[in-house]
Amino acid sequence: MNNKGTIGGLEVCANSYTSALAAQNGGAIRVEFCDNLAEGGTTPSYGQLALAKKNLTIAIWPIIRPRGGDFLYSDIEFELMKEDIIACKSLKCDGVVIGILHADGSIDKARCAELIALAQPMGVAFHRAFDMSNNMDQALEDLIELKVQRVLTSGGAPNAPLGIEKLAQLVKQANGRIAIMPGAGINESNIQELITKTGAKEFHASAKGFVASKMEHRNTETKMGSIEDEYRYELTSEAKVKALTEIIGNNLNK
Repeated sequence: MNNKGTIGGLEVCANSYTSALAAQNGGAIRVEFCDNLAEGGTTPSYGQLALAKKNLTIAIWPIIRPRGGDFLYSDIEFELMKEDIIACKSLKCDGVVIGILHADGSIDKARCAELIALAQPMGVAFHRAFDMSNNMDQALEDLIELKVQRVLTSGGAPNAPLGIEKLAQLVKQANGRIAIMPGAGINESNIQELITKTGAKEFHASAKGFVASKMEHRNTETKMGSIEDEYRYELTSEAKVKALTEIIGNNLNK
């Protein structure tokens, strides 16, 4: 089923083609396609995106983020972001997800406007750089002025359940001018409360689980990276996506 035009539902933060497929099969409305989720998500490879656009029908929105860390980018990093947007446009992605701040924590409206213009006709959303802004109320008005379609936010808290009161206030402030999409730490046990108390219609979750390595030989004396256990990795769980989409769907259909 093609959910590209659906209003309301679950967006899945997909870290691979396999995760994007699980999101589609589980009933998600779109994927925010990322790499390196441990760093908060960075731009995925061209190959991942090309395969997804070739074989999947779910809406594909890659994150445009050249590195982990803060959201204050050098001129070189900004040029890289523009090149990635051009690549996404060439693949006919449905949208891109951006986020750039000034050193003082305000939205970098000039650079964001440049990326938004470059991205056309793709849609543009703003990621959780919003939560790191110096004034979320003003940041929201800035994003509305820029005509951003939606903003992913935890309400400035470590996760969405902890930011539930601010999320509700942001939904009220937005008043339909931009979609407020709660995300971070959302699962089956807390999404109902978020739906009820925030008034949001779209939600964001990775819905992931660990997959054990099938390697028989294991060298436990060294490591290739910083993760604790390199003989397992994370993928989106189709079952978790289905559980979340059913809860959201039941509420939207009331």
